[in-house]
Amino acid sequence: MEKNIFNKKTKIVATLGPSSETVEVLEQMIRNGLNVMRFNFSHGAYEWHEQVMKNVRIAAKNVGVPIAILADLQGPRVRTHVAEEVVIASGETIRLFDVSQTDEEIAQQAHDVKYLTLDCPHIVDAISVGNEILIEDGLMKLKAVDKTEQYVVCDVVDGGTVKNHKGINIPDASIPLPTMTKKDYDDLAFALAHDVDYIALSFVRNGQDIVDVRQHMQKILGEEVFLPKIVSKIECKEALGNLERILTATDAVMIARGDLGIEMDPTTIAILEKDILEKSIHHLRPVIVATQMLASMEHNARPTRAEVADVTNAVADHTDAVMLSGESSMGAYPVESVATMAQIAAHTECSPYDDIHEAMSIAFSSEEVRIAHATYDFAKEMQAQAIVIYSESGYTGRMLSHYRPEQQIIVVTNRQKTYNQLALVWGVQSFLAEGKESREECILHAIDTAKEKGILYSGDLVITILGTTKKGKKLTLTGTRLV
Repeated sequence: MEKNIFNKKTKIVATLGPSSETVEVLEQMIRNGLNVMRFNFSHGAYEWHEQVMKNVRIAAKNVGVPIAILADLQGPRVRTHVAEEVVIASGETIRLFDVSQTDEEIAQQAHDVKYLTLDCPHIVDAISVGNEILIEDGLMKLKAVDKTEQYVVCDVVDGGTVKNHKGINIPDASIPLPTMTKKDYDDLAFALAHDVDYIALSFVRNGQDIVDVRQHMQKILGEEVFLPKIVSKIECKEALGNLERILTATDAVMIARGDLGIEMDPTTIAILEKDILEKSIHHLRPVIVATQMLASMEHNARPTRAEVADVTNAVADHTDAVMLSGESSMGAYPVESVATMAQIAAHTECSPYDDIHEAMSIAFSSEEVRIAHATYDFAKEMQAQAIVIYSESGYTGRMLSHYRPEQQIIVVTNRQKTYNQLALVWGVQSFLAEGKESREECILHAIDTAKEKGILYSGDLVITILGTTKKGKKLTLTGTRLV
């Protein structure tokens, strides 16, 4: 196995698409440092998702490392609904309708004025005079200047060509759609049937959205099953106002800078990113920084210096993962994009600018938290080479990862779901000990495997943690010098 897989601690998420759907390309991406495969359910038929998920599992098995599958649900996206492209010019006035009216009713109301229709019923009621309507990631902008019961009168601020099914953002309006649409529930059922590891919720607004989805998954899979972890995408203004409650309810966070940069003043996004990162880490929630991180590599083999700086800053701010979107799904250089991101992460992590001199704070306390903190301090004081953890759920490993220790973090588990899910967690290398029930057996298996892979060596000082189990075995801590 290539050593460079273990060279970095920051994890890499890549969106899959036509550029990265084959087993061969997936294997190359994994060998260059990829950890999590994102499936974007805004696009693609179920047949495609099913086949590529199979390809991911084959590629992960061939390389011999854990890979997490993340199913990203579309969420309450408002889109254009036009039969033909509509050209709108800056300075002109148009009318905005929604699909709660028939085509005949719209035509009668529009008269000879240029108009657009949105696919969200009753969206006209939610728009107020003064609201900005942003089309296709903000490429075009309208401003509401008047309205009737049937339509909104808009001035075109930034013109362009409006195509069908393009995304709409209205930052200051309350969109009359639930966070989970019928399509999302259908996609969620498909994802659960295919045993995905993470579910990403788009346009999360509050903590109750997350609670509802978790309860829905429990009804489908049962109370005793290890559920997929929920990743809450922070990408709308309402979520920022409810961030503390979202962080309490969610399992992980994605800073989705694309829509967030449309909903908010784009000049504030870098500061918002830092703020969300800091608060998420404080709540022990893994963070993914996403959108346009290496965007130029969709078409170029090398990133811009600004893009390298962007990834570097996210890593230095202690994100758990950085994400590729179009670079890996549609781009010409999916493997090179992963390799570049891995190299940036590795260089940043060994620089003085990613140095943590003391354990980061946490929002709550428990026996497990205190033991994890003590382990961090003990390993640092003893200058241990690694911390090896047995964990059924992965919770102990995620806690220790929060403190960002210099030591290797190795987590061994006998649960496939835990093995895969830890692929997202900063600094954690997970090993699977199938068929081994004893915690001690699992620890020995992990140490032997790590030595075979060149991660640990004879003479290394290793701190071991035996995590709690459902059978009531308590968490314990010991130190061992390897022979």
